[in-house]
Amino acid sequence: MTTFQLILLLIQSAFYIFTGVSHFRNPPFFLKMTPKWVPAPEKVNLIVGAIEIILGVALLIPFSRSIAAIGIIILLIAVFPANIYHFQKALKKGKMVIPILIRLPVQALLIYWAYIFV
Repeated sequence: MTTFQLILLLIQSAFYIFTGVSHFRNPPFFLKMTPKWVPAPEKVNLIVGAIEIILGVALLIPFSRSIAAIGIIILLIAVFPANIYHFQKALKKGKMVIPILIRLPVQALLIYWAYIFV
C-alpha cells in the first residue's frame, strides 16, 4: 500500500468512526432525516451508528479490510433512500436544498472510495 492509499484509508476509517459516534452523540440530527416508514427509528439510528464504527475500525485491520469495504458499500446503498427523503424534505421546506442535493452524488463517490479497498 502506498503512502497515499494509507492516508485515504485512515481518512475513510476516521470518517466512519466519527459519523458512527455522532449517531450516539447527536441522535436528533440523524433522526430528522430518517423516513417515517423506518420502524423504531431511534434503535435503527443506534444500530447504523454501531455498524459505522465497526466498519471504520475493520477497515484498519488488513484481514477484514475487504469485508469492511463491502459492508460500507452495502450500508451506503441501504441509507440512500433516507438521503432522498431528506432531500425531498428540504425541497418542501426550501432550506438547505443545495447542500443536501450535493450529498446525493457524493454517495456514489463514497461507494467508489470504499470499493478501492475491496
